[in-house]
Amino acid sequence: MNKKLFRWLIPVVVLAVLGSGLALWWSARSPAAVQASLVGLPVTSSADFARAYQPLPLAFPRDHGPHPDFQTEWWYYTGNVQTEDGRRFGYQLTFFRRAVQPVAERVARPSAWAIEQVYLAHFTLTDVAGQGFHAFERLERGAAGLAGAAGDPNYSVWLRDWSVEQTGPDQYHLRAAEQGLALDLTLNDLKGAILQGEQGLSRKGPEPGNASIYYSQTRLQSEGTITVDAETFAVSGLSWLDREFSTSALSQGQVGWDWFSLQLDDGSEIMAYVLRREDGSIDVFSKGIYISPDGSTRLLQREDFMITATGQWTSPHSRGVYPSGWTVEIPAVGLVLEVEPLLKDQELNLSFIYWEGAVQVRGKHNEQALTGFGYVELTGYARSLEGQL
Repeated sequence: MNKKLFRWLIPVVVLAVLGSGLALWWSARSPAAVQASLVGLPVTSSADFARAYQPLPLAFPRDHGPHPDFQTEWWYYTGNVQTEDGRRFGYQLTFFRRAVQPVAERVARPSAWAIEQVYLAHFTLTDVAGQGFHAFERLERGAAGLAGAAGDPNYSVWLRDWSVEQTGPDQYHLRAAEQGLALDLTLNDLKGAILQGEQGLSRKGPEPGNASIYYSQTRLQSEGTITVDAETFAVSGLSWLDREFSTSALSQGQVGWDWFSLQLDDGSEIMAYVLRREDGSIDVFSKGIYISPDGSTRLLQREDFMITATGQWTSPHSRGVYPSGWTVEIPAVGLVLEVEPLLKDQELNLSFIYWEGAVQVRGKHNEQALTGFGYVELTGYARSLEGQL
């Protein structure tokens, strides 16, 4: 999946076409009608978009690019980097695309400002030594060169000057800057694309087509610079990309999710997510994957792993109560891990309130000690997502 069930995080992002071009973010229960009234298009339901019913053959760089037949997709980069003397940073740079109407219903419009897609981007920086967490958001129309994405012949995605650009067969350049903070990293893919779920099909619920096409790049060697308050630091470390495209929604009774991406020092990685239900139980469509150092994978069903909260944190901003600290157990591969946030407060108070932050990992793999870092995303704690997405 991905946490990045963010097809649901973006109930609708709509850009006004008049005047100052202010971005309008709307999260009520009938987004298509409001969207249509703002941009002068017919009301469109998700039924008019393509759905993921079966795995699709993927080819790169083409499929790093956009898939406009589907309603929503995202490019989700997170990473942990540090300076030579050990000062540590975490970052998130995420681009979301939302279609205004299906490809089959679009009509040619002469204006370069005509809206067919809208883009949302989040940029966060965790400064562990400085005990600081910074989060920024941008919204833009996918028109007039303001925001967009491309696959062949070269992969790129951008929203104004926040961007990802492919610079080699397995190399990518990330850039973002806001209010004295900046990220400039080169990422080299060490393992290639990892297909999530069933050969890239990640089912989120029992309804036909309630699924995404989902792959990850789980070990991206990262080097570059982080800038904080006009001071620039040379850094290196690891990043992770999650890519999903779909037309789907939370199933009835699902209120949020907890998502983990963990990179361990033995060269293995783990992705796991639990979909939480309103009665407090964990949905059977929760899934995970174990990626061995050689790149081979093992799909994890709900019964194959356990994630237990070991503490909690109450946000002073939203008053949401989040788990904070976890034990992750995967008996089938002999893993027991303790996961702790690098900072307690890594809550994004933007158009949508959620917690997403850098974590450290300590534990054992078949009684051999190991460590690592990763990212965790927590949604539906400040406000239930049921009926909203």
